[in-house]
Amino acid sequence: MDAPPIYGLPQDTLHQIFSSLPLRQIMICRSVCKLFNQILTSSSFIHLISTQKPPLSLLALRPPHHQRHVSHSAAALHVYDPNQNQWLRFDLSFLPFRSLHPVASSPGLIYLWGDLPDSPESNKSLIACNPLTRLYRVLPQLGSAWSKHGSVLVDSLNKVMVLTELAALFFSNSNHWLKFSSNLPSKPRSPILMLNSVYALCDVGSPWRSQWKLFCCNLSSLTNSQQFWNCLERREWGDVFDILKRPRLVRGVGNRILMIGGLKSSFTLNASCSTILILRLDLDLLEWEEAGRMPVEMYRCFSESSKFKVFGMGDKVCFSAKRVGRLALWECEKGGGGEWRWIDGLPGIGDGPCRGFVYEASLNALP
Repeated sequence: MDAPPIYGLPQDTLHQIFSSLPLRQIMICRSVCKLFNQILTSSSFIHLISTQKPPLSLLALRPPHHQRHVSHSAAALHVYDPNQNQWLRFDLSFLPFRSLHPVASSPGLIYLWGDLPDSPESNKSLIACNPLTRLYRVLPQLGSAWSKHGSVLVDSLNKVMVLTELAALFFSNSNHWLKFSSNLPSKPRSPILMLNSVYALCDVGSPWRSQWKLFCCNLSSLTNSQQFWNCLERREWGDVFDILKRPRLVRGVGNRILMIGGLKSSFTLNASCSTILILRLDLDLLEWEEAGRMPVEMYRCFSESSKFKVFGMGDKVCFSAKRVGRLALWECEKGGGGEWRWIDGLPGIGDGPCRGFVYEASLNALP
């Protein structure tokens, strides 16, 4: 049987044809056949289009806890393209590690916990990887306790922090981790790393009643072998932390932080919530404003769940809860408002809530 005519085209011609496609279509074409995959993952093709294609903003899902030990050949990252309303799958089997678990991202890169093939399970490695180019770098090994209890934070310059209630590890273009005492009043909730600072919510209340405060630590204090956590408070903020149930932080656009939680119907101890509220803090002006609130008909799907998960970054925030079976997406519009919609077709998560992060896919990001 004769080979298809496309096999007879010169490689330069094929490169020119595929380079005219959008980045998302190039990613899809990789899985069509071995020839396409070979062409579209070659170093010459990646070099050709690395400066032509803008980053692709995707929503990446973290695998559920019960799926941490999937077979190596099945390792993959499931991502959603909001612009095309389409789910994509990035194969991660090229990484020579066991028990891969994606946890965070920086521009063009994802960060995963993994076990080296010849190392005991008590040692974990954090891997920086570009799934489009299949290039990766392994950060120095850590104990498994850090992967179980630490939050992985990465900024746009690939500075990495693993933060727990008692200690923090910091890595920045060196061959070792720097360890510091956290000295936070409680376990940090939804910490974020942005603008050379770490922000986190801490509960400073009693066992019977939560009282949330916003804490900040500048990374420059870490390099001086000191760590100073400051509680950000303003009298003008009033009861901004008291109106939300189980608040959490999301990195916003520019110098803004989003705080999200259930809007309490009253200030009583076990008050019910009427919807989910998104507040926005301008770090220059230190002023809060309302960014959005979930429509009542959408919130009914979340009202029966005692807990819901939130993830996102910039102008996109996703919401998930047990037995809902789909994601709610809020996208901030340039005019200041926001659009709410559902994301269906979640790949293999069962009835549990989803966790995830925003991934800016790019071909020119180097680990």
